[in-house]
Amino acid sequence: MAPKTTSAKAPAKKPAASKHKASASLAVKLPPLNAPTEPQSAGPPNPDPEDQRVGFALVGLGKLTLEELLPAISQCKHAKLAALVSGDPTKMRKVAQQYGIKPSSCYSYETYDQLRDNPEVEVIYIVLPNSMHAEFTIRGAKAGKHILCEKPMANSVQECEDMIAACKKARKKLMIAYRIQYEPLNRMAHQLIRNKTYGRVKMIDAMNCQSQAHDQQWRHQAKLAGGGSLPDVGLYCLNTTRFLLGEEPNEVYATIYSTPGDARFREVEENVSFMLKFPSGVIANCATGYGSFNAKRYAVYAEIGTIKMDPAFTYRGLQQERVHAPDGQQIIEQPENPHKDQFALEMDHMAQCVRQNKTPYTPGEEGLQDQRIMEAIYQSARENKPVQLPVVKKLDAFRGLEPTEEA
Repeated sequence: MAPKTTSAKAPAKKPAASKHKASASLAVKLPPLNAPTEPQSAGPPNPDPEDQRVGFALVGLGKLTLEELLPAISQCKHAKLAALVSGDPTKMRKVAQQYGIKPSSCYSYETYDQLRDNPEVEVIYIVLPNSMHAEFTIRGAKAGKHILCEKPMANSVQECEDMIAACKKARKKLMIAYRIQYEPLNRMAHQLIRNKTYGRVKMIDAMNCQSQAHDQQWRHQAKLAGGGSLPDVGLYCLNTTRFLLGEEPNEVYATIYSTPGDARFREVEENVSFMLKFPSGVIANCATGYGSFNAKRYAVYAEIGTIKMDPAFTYRGLQQERVHAPDGQQIIEQPENPHKDQFALEMDHMAQCVRQNKTPYTPGEEGLQDQRIMEAIYQSARENKPVQLPVVKKLDAFRGLEPTEEA
């Protein structure tokens, strides 16, 4: 999209493939309304027919599901809502009525395994406290369903490895819900960096902070959350930096501080500052916190230009700014935000991977790598010294196939 410029291994199943061709033939095209010199619309969304979309079961009816995922799935072109799973039957009954889900497609955590008998469900989307991700991924794979799991993937490297192993054994796909890697402006930054539009990247600054409510939410309980600000919001700094560069850090150095006497941080950390060093020489300085005013941004400093995202990690309203001086005159470019729902994009990507039998762009291995690095960050903070990580030479070593533009 043109920016505004201002100064200052198994073969795909034949039935699935044929369905995809059939839906493509139904695409509606409209004649242009405006002259070629005018801004153009994206055209009609052209979703798959309802009976050809991939059915999703949403597991957990908390804030994220109710406020973001359920509204988003109505914008999907390849995915649809097919079932609900919750530990609160009253809430689930209300939500089912709101979204037209029949009682027979509503499950408790105890009856969750019965999803195996529901042919309308092909993918299970796990939106539960972090400590429950491994159990419900493994049970879901055993029930014969593909898994889309919220981040962080789990509370330990071992849990991540168990999840990957269970899905491989069941021959089911496992995708981690890294929505930023599907969001248009972040993908735009990713392409600018990979194409070396502003030369080689030298440094990155990333920050994701918010002030937590003073309550008993599960994110403040170490057993359920696995940690505090780092796995919850600091993960965005870590994963987005890895996504932008395609590299893996070979050294981390970190420090942690929590305000004494603050009840929110009796079990989990408040603030984490960590540095990532990459084989190419890039240094990324990252910070995350649970007790300071909202800040969700990053800046990429390259040889002849800077790419800024502020906000970078929010659900909507993202903004990008590019600063460079091509003719000795500083230019600031601010591309328009395509305004696509990030959750719809990631669910549609998972649906396409199921239909086309492809590896998701953010598979379980991507979540496992983040967990390894986060454990190294905690180790560095405990020992007050840098921690070395294995050198990974291949770019995008833990990612699958790129999402398609039409999604």
